[in-house]
Amino acid sequence: MSDEFRPLKDAFGRFATGVAVAGCAAGDGYAAITINSFASVALKPALLLWCIETRAPSYAAFMAADSYSVSVLKADQQAAAERFAARQHAPLADDEIEIWETGAPLLKQRLAGFDCRVQARHKAGDHVILVGEVARFDSAPGAPLIYFASRYRTDLKAP
Repeated sequence: MSDEFRPLKDAFGRFATGVAVAGCAAGDGYAAITINSFASVALKPALLLWCIETRAPSYAAFMAADSYSVSVLKADQQAAAERFAARQHAPLADDEIEIWETGAPLLKQRLAGFDCRVQARHKAGDHVILVGEVARFDSAPGAPLIYFASRYRTDLKAP
């Protein structure tokens, strides 16, 4: 990223977000990417969204997929966040994922999981917004992994 966008990126970074991993089926395996642009959209029907950069290595896989998953990360999962944020990373292994209704991979270790069918894609600048209808979800107690000011934070206490 050029230095001209650094002040804007710093300003956006003042909004604390959770950290998640999105996944989809891709050819004979799976694609995964770390995300923090995740939000609930509606309860009826249950919709959520996240954004992917058009230059992301897994972009083509997510554009071809008709479903995706979102695994919300726990405070102790910074290594997973860093792994799937890397442009090249180890593929998802069968022993670290679960497959639900849509065929998209969810991390077994997670704070919450969402299995979604793609409802819409919206081009927005250098990103695409993916809106999905939730087919199945779960959640567990625990503290979240947080991202704030370009750093991971783990000091938020669980309710």
